[in-house]
Amino acid sequence: MNGARALIETLANAGVELCLANPGTSEMHLVQALDQVPKMRSVLALFEGVCTGAADGYGRMTGKPAATLLHLGPGLANGIANLHNARKAGTPIINLVGNHPQFHMGYDAPLTSDIDTLARNFSCWIKSCSTADTLAQDGAEAYTATLRATPGSQGQISTLILGADAAWGDSPGVAKANGIPRRAVVDAANVEAVAQALESGEKCVVVLEHDGATAASLELAGRISAKTGCRIMTGTFPARIDGGAGSTAVERMPYFPEHILASLEGVRHLILVGGQIPASFFAYQTTPSRLVPEGCEVHTLARIEEDANNALQQLSERLAADQATPARFERADLSIPNGDMNTRNMLQVIAATLPENVIVATDSGAGNAAHPVCQTAAPNTWLSLTGGSIGQGSPVATGAALACPDRRVLALLGDGGAAYTIQSLWTQAREQLNVTTVIFANRKYNILNIEYGRLGVTDVGPIAASLFDIGNPDIDWEMLSKSMGVPSATANTAEEFARLLQRSYQEPGPFLIQAMC
Repeated sequence: MNGARALIETLANAGVELCLANPGTSEMHLVQALDQVPKMRSVLALFEGVCTGAADGYGRMTGKPAATLLHLGPGLANGIANLHNARKAGTPIINLVGNHPQFHMGYDAPLTSDIDTLARNFSCWIKSCSTADTLAQDGAEAYTATLRATPGSQGQISTLILGADAAWGDSPGVAKANGIPRRAVVDAANVEAVAQALESGEKCVVVLEHDGATAASLELAGRISAKTGCRIMTGTFPARIDGGAGSTAVERMPYFPEHILASLEGVRHLILVGGQIPASFFAYQTTPSRLVPEGCEVHTLARIEEDANNALQQLSERLAADQATPARFERADLSIPNGDMNTRNMLQVIAATLPENVIVATDSGAGNAAHPVCQTAAPNTWLSLTGGSIGQGSPVATGAALACPDRRVLALLGDGGAAYTIQSLWTQAREQLNVTTVIFANRKYNILNIEYGRLGVTDVGPIAASLFDIGNPDIDWEMLSKSMGVPSATANTAEEFARLLQRSYQEPGPFLIQAMC
């Protein structure tokens, strides 16, 4: 048995069920090993950013790491944008990055690069000195590291950089899996301090993120809210939220800093559960970066790496809130509108046609605005753009569909973000994944027009206008989709949009809708 076979068998035995691959020459022994270990499913993507984004979507839905197989430093570099998003989401991922054998490193071959430096941007665990003797055990360590919650935004991504000599060399065999890490439990004194703040009679907001935003944690937070009158809120872009009719009613923090401060006006106690102090997405000259109202005290019930669900359970017991009834989102009677494809009509169509238990993946663009209205529609799971690096939506949708083949996935994409990783469609067609992709084709980077206006610019010059415009030439998303094997159609009216969405939900496999807006 060589090192590559020992590594892949070790990972498969530990529970890694999926490898998203875009391999090259230095990874051929790993490809051979994947052929020999069929219980780990191998899926090809045409671009590394699709591999890493799909691993993110898979991990968000399963809580387990997928592996990516990437070709040296440049291959890893192509996948970094979506690894950045995955780090912010706290998604477990194992990157297997091939490298030259040790004896070849000194010759500065064309693909030689400092892979460790690239990996430090998003990895909580890195190893680049494996040998054939250690490679299997290094794989076991990489797997364990992805399940260990880390402080702040360090994330849960392991990167194993393995030289070809470690892969082709003789191995002593498969390594045993390590124990599963457990989150730290918060101290009772911490719970007591937060309980006293909630009982003070002053305005309180509880912000829930990461482990604090699971369905179980939201249920507990909803009981605490019902008991004490505090507001509960998620961050602006939570990694995963299970919502829709019947789920715990929770606010979502706005995007722009002035709107966040307005929503927190008068709050005297800001209680963090699995997250950090709110900060402005970008810096502006006229607003603070730290978004805490004057006179507001910040409390941390559970840090990101701690057991937020257990902390909320302790808090619920301390407040005698276990029998309280949380407020829940109620299903609205949503009708399908007629007429133009304006924002209001499009969002209502999406909500009115939403299938039961759909997984929604968003990127930049109008898709994010659909979240509030969809909370009064069918039960759903929402996967947001956690790190702000666009080009996430389509790959994350692909990974979610691989994770949950029995559920329909809806990708809501702006045309700017879609252009980054449209290669996802090819993988969706090849694997016959149940993904409906909606591309809002407004032919521009609309968020940049908004941000330009926030600078006080009322007269956009020709150079600026050209840098925000992606309609010269127009991208024909319907034709592009068909060229990659995905059926597609264009919606010019709200009625057409509704009809195409309903058709896509009824037919197996992928489908793309070009929504002209």
